[in-house]
Amino acid sequence: MNGKATTTRTRLDRGRGALGPALELVHTGRAPTRAVLTAELGVTRATAGAVAAELEALGLIRVDSNPGAAAGSQGRPSHRLAVDEKGPVALAAQVHADGFRAALVGLGGTIVATAPGCVTVSADPAQVLGAVVDAGAALLRETGRRCVGAGLAAPSAVAEPEGTALNPLHLAWPAGAPVREIFAERVRAAGIEGPAFTGNDVNLAALAEHRHGAGRGARDLLCVATGHRGVGGALVLDGRLHTGSAGLALEVGHLTVNPEGRPCHCGGRGCLDVETDPLAFLTVAGKDPGPEVSLLQQARDLLRTSPDDPGVRAATEELIDRLGLGLAGLVNILNPDRIILGGLHRELLHADPERLRAVVADRSLWGRSGGVPILPCTLDHNSLVGAAELAWQPVLDDPLTALGREPATP
Repeated sequence: MNGKATTTRTRLDRGRGALGPALELVHTGRAPTRAVLTAELGVTRATAGAVAAELEALGLIRVDSNPGAAAGSQGRPSHRLAVDEKGPVALAAQVHADGFRAALVGLGGTIVATAPGCVTVSADPAQVLGAVVDAGAALLRETGRRCVGAGLAAPSAVAEPEGTALNPLHLAWPAGAPVREIFAERVRAAGIEGPAFTGNDVNLAALAEHRHGAGRGARDLLCVATGHRGVGGALVLDGRLHTGSAGLALEVGHLTVNPEGRPCHCGGRGCLDVETDPLAFLTVAGKDPGPEVSLLQQARDLLRTSPDDPGVRAATEELIDRLGLGLAGLVNILNPDRIILGGLHRELLHADPERLRAVVADRSLWGRSGGVPILPCTLDHNSLVGAAELAWQPVLDDPLTALGREPATP
């Protein structure tokens, strides 16, 4: 090995511990150039160059060494960094009350391919998870992409360390179904490479939004969302999900916002889960839900096409007030620096942002002192993207080990 190669190898050896942090910076869009990467990692320009070159050799990022200079800029522009659009993918799966969907997700949270979602979910978790994994395996065959692992977004609190669906309230699945074990078995049986992970769908939506969407830059991020049925919540602290001692934290759907309200599946009454979800909206609006499309889509369509209908307006105001009351309680307890809303809650925010923010400010101590930003989630299929984040995490932690590779020889 000549002197130049030895020097390059030395730089890379020094930077091996920086491979994961560097990849995460590119993955989350925080290091668009090598100059920014150098500054963020706190290493020399030469070491940052060696790290970027190694990540490129692994097929994870692209390095543009001849970028065009911006208008009016002086000096040579820094090398530009981006994820490799043709690189590996993670298999992401999501199950909810109205069906399931599989997708392939690359670095950067980019959805590469999706399989048409099924609209029925049987009472057998093994059958459903087998079908969604088969759909993902078909996508991998069609695209020919390498897979780093698989992640599942489940519509239930997922107890740790067992990986069981503790309370799939809106599915006919038995409480305590071993969804992580079943999912991992189906992934292995399909010949899909890499580890398999499972998490709560709203937790994963929050993780995706924190890395790639409306939650970027937040330190204490609160996410509240209503999807096809029910309401979930999640908290991201310093970039990591807060899941509690057993994975069950932030079950905000069972926060009481109307003591005389509707009976809840949990045994309580007037919970967010039944006071602010799509079924509640349709009921208050005086509309009978139909079987053609999901409850979420029916509620969205009604809100978008008939906002001036008296029933729709009454439903919008009632659900905003209930949601605001719940958010105010959470603000008092958690003191987040940002709140993001998903599903139907995002549509309610769009419908009357001032009303929602006023309710939260009026009913929360910290809201009165300056207000907490309340923003809509911005990612499509954020639970799927979050499920992929679980599969990508080992690669972000240690790219060489996760991909089974040795450093490239200069």
